[in-house]
Amino acid sequence: MTGFLKGVATALITPFTENGIDFDALSRILRRQKESGADAVVICGTTGEPSTMTQSEKDAVIAFARKETVGMKLIVGTGGNNTATAIAATKRAAELGADGVLAVTPYYNKCTQNGLIAYYTALCGATDLPVIAYNVPARTGVNILPATMAKIAEIPNMAGIKEASGNMAQVMETARLIRGKCDLYSGEDALNLPILCIGGRAVISVVSNLVPADVKKLVDLVERGELSEAIALSDALLPLIDACFSEVNPIPVKEGMRLLGFGTGTLRPPLTPMEPQNRERLIAAMRAYGLEVRA
Repeated sequence: MTGFLKGVATALITPFTENGIDFDALSRILRRQKESGADAVVICGTTGEPSTMTQSEKDAVIAFARKETVGMKLIVGTGGNNTATAIAATKRAAELGADGVLAVTPYYNKCTQNGLIAYYTALCGATDLPVIAYNVPARTGVNILPATMAKIAEIPNMAGIKEASGNMAQVMETARLIRGKCDLYSGEDALNLPILCIGGRAVISVVSNLVPADVKKLVDLVERGELSEAIALSDALLPLIDACFSEVNPIPVKEGMRLLGFGTGTLRPPLTPMEPQNRERLIAAMRAYGLEVRA
């Protein structure tokens, strides 16, 4: 299927307290996304630290986000390395009002290319929701090859692929093979511009936690064909993006949101506070971009 998502979907952080979820902070974060023109938010994706959350916490965050995102699409991360568990999570997301789900490839136990086809076939077959495949081999050890994605794209409710392989030659071949069947989404902020320029329909962005309006502007500029302006904005964004990935996501972006005054709370182990030199680099990049840092 095509046309499920267009524009900007922010891969949202989850603000924690020492004892659970900070819903006051989450409300402020979601409100800012909506006011800045984001088209969707992704809840319980990698940036939201779902692997450290209990099922009751996930349910509460999804239900809360559904109430706070009227007029925006709500996408929930439900993929995993146990197909039955991923199916159950997808069904639960549907019950809680999700508009679609983001399903990462199986990790650790991994699978073959045929296994990927079987995994997404089973997941899509268990729900009427649009499903987005998530290709991030640096984290999972599994790479959805273009020919494989071409087969997965034939599944009726496969909405697209979030591409974060970092290999533009592969992304271009995937785009060629799935065009008209399902959509291509950028899953790597540093490659948002080139992926949009080869037909990407949306960006699923981490840096849009910090600057949602500007990431939305980048998408709009490309759509209008104003490439000189899009290139200039991308050039300005790249140092900030680079600083946001100086350590494993979401450590830097969560610190960045704290520096903007959004009270993001603690990171959950095994994630640790940002190294001092990288934190200074992030602060410098934020200030250079023109953000008001509360350091």
